[in-house]
Amino acid sequence: MLIGIIILCALLYLSLLGFKTMYALIALANMPVNRETGVKRFRVQGEAAAQAEITILQPLLSGDPRLAEVLAANLQALPEQRFLWLIDRTDLAAQEIAHQLRNAHPAVHMEVLLCNAAPDGFNPKAWKLALAQDHIKTRLCLVLDDDAILPAASLRALIQHCPARGIVTALPHYQQGQNFPSQLLAQFVNNNAVMTYLPLLPFTTPVSINGMCYAMRREFLLACGGFKPVLQHLTDDLAMADLCRQHQGDLLQLAVPVSVQTSLSDLPQYARQMHRWMVFATLLLQQQTKPTAVLISLLQGIHPLLLWMLILLSVFQPAGWLLLLLVLILRSAAMMLVQQRVTGSIRHRFALSLLSELLQPLHLLHALKQRRIRWRSRVYQVIRNNQFHAVES
Repeated sequence: MLIGIIILCALLYLSLLGFKTMYALIALANMPVNRETGVKRFRVQGEAAAQAEITILQPLLSGDPRLAEVLAANLQALPEQRFLWLIDRTDLAAQEIAHQLRNAHPAVHMEVLLCNAAPDGFNPKAWKLALAQDHIKTRLCLVLDDDAILPAASLRALIQHCPARGIVTALPHYQQGQNFPSQLLAQFVNNNAVMTYLPLLPFTTPVSINGMCYAMRREFLLACGGFKPVLQHLTDDLAMADLCRQHQGDLLQLAVPVSVQTSLSDLPQYARQMHRWMVFATLLLQQQTKPTAVLISLLQGIHPLLLWMLILLSVFQPAGWLLLLLVLILRSAAMMLVQQRVTGSIRHRFALSLLSELLQPLHLLHALKQRRIRWRSRVYQVIRNNQFHAVES
């Protein structure tokens, strides 16, 4: 009886893994690929096609020790582009970093826009973007998080494939980080990014966008009312996707990578980051139809529970350990395969990756119970995506 339940759990886990892997690879197969490196590439009509056509909007906030390093990497990789850095008036550390980088890279076109603090109930990132929209003079604009590094090839792909009406987005992958909490966070993203964004593309358009890196045409942005309609939405990426659909725009998910590394100082900071992301995930589910919510939950939420059942049941049935070992080997093989196909390298770390997946149900339970999140320097009580307010920490 017990071994039968173990076999059933293993088959269900492998079926979900197989579905996501197969359709992620199908989605990748429909995109041009560099056969030498395995990294997704897109043909561009000359280098001039990527020059001075886009303004890169980056809301900056000091606190991450790698902020200057990440910003400098983008300036070096994309020296022909226009950068608009959005900084709080009270954030003197970020202003100093911007000043130093402007002096170090005088040939790069960069502008700093100092922003007043967002009012209560307003998304601080969207607030800065809304203040910046009148400063966009180029044909396209791209929103890039301040902990993300965008390769030149990825930028060219985003420019070329940006729809006339719609949003195009890259695919995040995380660098390993310097300590255990940062590495654990990296494995969560690298476990889930490809397996979340790509498998449903052969069937439907994306439910949301990757808010770390997305681009659109200036005319379409202004036709949607700019960033102002999403000011009072906590998850601005989901709100931008909804806004795009409301204006009959297309959502295009490319497999070109954007590199991210969030530096976490300790495990409590890791827990706060995961808590915020899981709260955001519940907000996404709230806005879906029941069939879509069930499908998302099945593809993204069931597999950690199945893995827990396999491990716990194997304690009482030693024969289950061989089946568990097989599941874990196939799990690692699938993740390494898709990571190699997208980024050209394997970012999978067996123990950290497994631990990250096993922790997911705990993070979800925490998010369902505790609706108060910390977002950098602010604490919010979250009710819905468009209903939240600042509270005392």
